Amino acid sequence: MKFIIGKKLDMTQVFREDGTVVPVTRIQAGPCTVTKVNTLEKDGVKSVQVGFGTQKVFRLSKPEKGHLKGVSVDGNSNNTVRYLHNFNNDNDLKRGDVFTVSIFAKGEKVQVSGNSKGRGFQGVVKRHGFHGSLASHGHKDQLRMPGSIGAGGVQHVFKGTRMAGHMGDERITVKNLEIMELNPESNEIWVKGAIPGARNGVVYIFSHDGEVVPQVVEEIVEVTPEVEVKEEIKVEENTATEEVKADKESN
Repeated sequence: MKFIIGKKLDMTQVFREDGTVVPVTRIQAGPCTVTKVNTLEKDGVKSVQVGFGTQKVFRLSKPEKGHLKGVSVDGNSNNTVRYLHNFNNDNDLKRGDVFTVSIFAKGEKVQVSGNSKGRGFQGVVKRHGFHGSLASHGHKDQLRMPGSIGAGGVQHVFKGTRMAGHMGDERITVKNLEIMELNPESNEIWVKGAIPGARNGVVYIFSHDGEVVPQVVEEIVEVTPEVEVKEEIKVEENTATEEVKADKESN
């Protein structure tokens, strides 16, 4: 299973080779850092916790600082991840591993989950699509009201009755979205169609096929100034001995 956390940017369009226009959603995904690996023996579930985004360490509480100790962003110890999410884990990952959008491929089908836009408190006409009452003949101000909500003999309102209330801000998953473009340099994924949520909303992209491959970090070996100084001294000593030998031979 492959997965990554991203942020919805906006929508645009791309052209296929045959000239047809395809609407796409731009998502900035990754790089993501593994913050914890849960096991069945210790935690009762086999999953991995992944972090995304950037925030300052001083904004964390003490428990959060302890949990994210040693996890930095872009090598800066003053910054750490902002969003955390658990995914089912069948990959060989360990704490501190970093991966990017390069784990996906163009043309691959993925699922995207996110929270839909919040609409606040809405009535039954907008929330459930009620057509409303008649606008005349004794209805007065009952046009957008729901009408009767309870049966006469039962004397209570059945659970699940469609009524006014909070609308939106629910977890929604859209399946079978095709990856149209993939840009590992700018950490962007362009998927076909619309995805839930507003701009800058956090979304979770995953695919049941494949595995997460951590990013390989190249080790840079730096030469300390002391070694360079010692090498310069050796070179000077060698040149001095050669000059002395040349003088003796000339004499």
